[in-house]
Amino acid sequence: MNFIGHNLKRFIDIFVSAFGLFFSSPILLPVVFIVWFQDFKSPFYIAPRMGVNERTFKMIKLRSMIVDADKTGVDSTSANDSRITSIGRFIRKYKLDELTQLINVLRGDMSLVGPRPNVENETKSYTDEEKILLTVRPGITDFSSIVFSDEGDILEGSEDPDLLYNQIIRPWKSRLGLLYIEKSNIILDIKIIILTAIAILNKEKALKSISNILTKLGADEKIIKVSLRKDKLIPHPPPGSDKVVNDRV
Repeated sequence: MNFIGHNLKRFIDIFVSAFGLFFSSPILLPVVFIVWFQDFKSPFYIAPRMGVNERTFKMIKLRSMIVDADKTGVDSTSANDSRITSIGRFIRKYKLDELTQLINVLRGDMSLVGPRPNVENETKSYTDEEKILLTVRPGITDFSSIVFSDEGDILEGSEDPDLLYNQIIRPWKSRLGLLYIEKSNIILDIKIIILTAIAILNKEKALKSISNILTKLGADEKIIKVSLRKDKLIPHPPPGSDKVVNDRV
C-alpha cells in the first residue's frame, strides 16, 4: 500500500472507529455495567499484545473471563474454558469484546483491518517469515478472524489448547495474514469489514466469499480449501518452517 493509501486507511480507521463507538454505545454501556455488577471488578481487560515493529501495546477488551484469568498461563481459549463467565459467553458469541478495540484504533495502536495481534509469548516462536506480520498495525478483523471465528469450538476439549492452536490454526492464520499484507488495499479492507458483519449472521456465505476473494488474489489452493472450513483441521507447519510445532517456547 502506497503513502496515499496508508493515509486514506488511517482516515477511514479514525472515522469508522469513532462512528462505531458512538452508535454501539447503547449496546456496550449496559453490557459494561452487567460485567461490572457480576463481581464489582473492572469490566475491561487490558491485554498486552505485540504491535507494529514488535512494540507492545495495551489492547482494550470487554472482560469475558474471571479476574486474573491470564495468570493461569494459558493463552488460547476453548469454548468450554471454565474461566469464561456467563455474560462472557454472550460477549464472545456476538464479538462485543472486539468493539472496545475501536478505542485502540482511534489511538493508532491498531487498524480496523490487519493481522490479529498476538501475545508476546506466541510471537517469540514466529519464524522469520511470520515476523513480517509484525511490520504492520494489527487489526480488529482480517481473513482469519472470519475463517477461525469459532476458534474456541475448535480447541474445545483439548488438554493443551495452546499447542493445538499452534498446530492447526496458527499455520493458516499466519498465511492468511501474510497474504493480506502482500495484497492489501482499501477496497480489500472494505470487503473484509463487510464480510465480518455478514459472518455474524451467515458464516457459510462469508466463507464462500472469502474463498472467491482468495482465488482472485492468487492464493495457494491449500489456503483456499482451508478457508472454506469443510474439512477437519490437521497439524501443519507454520509458514517458513517444514516442521509441525510440537512444543511451545
